[in-house]
Amino acid sequence: MIQVQVQSMSDGAIVYDAALGAVPTAEWFDAAHWGLLGRAAGGRGGVVFVDTPAGACALRHYHRVGLAARVSADVYVWTGAARTRAFREFDLLARLADLHLPVSLPVAACYRRSGLGYRADLLTRRIEGAETLAARVARGELDPRLAERIVGTVARFNRAGAFHADLNAHNVLVGGDGGVSLIDFDRGRMRKPHFTWQQANLARLLRSLRKLGARHLDGFESRFWHPLLAAYHDAMARRALAGTEAAP
Repeated sequence: MIQVQVQSMSDGAIVYDAALGAVPTAEWFDAAHWGLLGRAAGGRGGVVFVDTPAGACALRHYHRVGLAARVSADVYVWTGAARTRAFREFDLLARLADLHLPVSLPVAACYRRSGLGYRADLLTRRIEGAETLAARVARGELDPRLAERIVGTVARFNRAGAFHADLNAHNVLVGGDGGVSLIDFDRGRMRKPHFTWQQANLARLLRSLRKLGARHLDGFESRFWHPLLAAYHDAMARRALAGTEAAP
């Protein structure tokens, strides 16, 4: 259970897990503070791995994308603390963790105001020994067993109503033990489970895999994607049947 605590700063605030055993400061969100400036690893806008007093973490600075990035690379319009990108993602990750879903646990989030805008950062637990699905694609390591593990994880999130706004191969982590986690829940939210957005999640993942060149791998469709779809629909159908049988 994440114990949410908020600490004010002169120009913003930090939300963190009070069970950390350490109180985060503004320096925790500065890559240069850790001597790692410029060392990025995956994710939109880049992620820096840092060793904090609370343990190994992934530090992400929020960057704008698309046309909005031409106006400002990382400044968002201020509409209230609870609506900042960092605080919203921290809250969602805390909820998903409480549901025992495999996510990178939230450690702390920070926003700093500047005029009518703000900048934001997020610290999450580093999942040691894990690599992205994109890395597996690059090595051509896709098979039905991996597909089953991935789809089982995605189905768990979808059944819980956890909507991932950018489900792509870079945001699916495969651990050394074969466990699968989802990361980067920026703009994600809890929604009423529905076939339309659940299928859109899978379609986005497929587009990502094809963009990375998976379609050129031998047997991608027959040995990976088709088993993934079949296992997903089977998992969702079994869950629906279980819910029907449990109903009075």
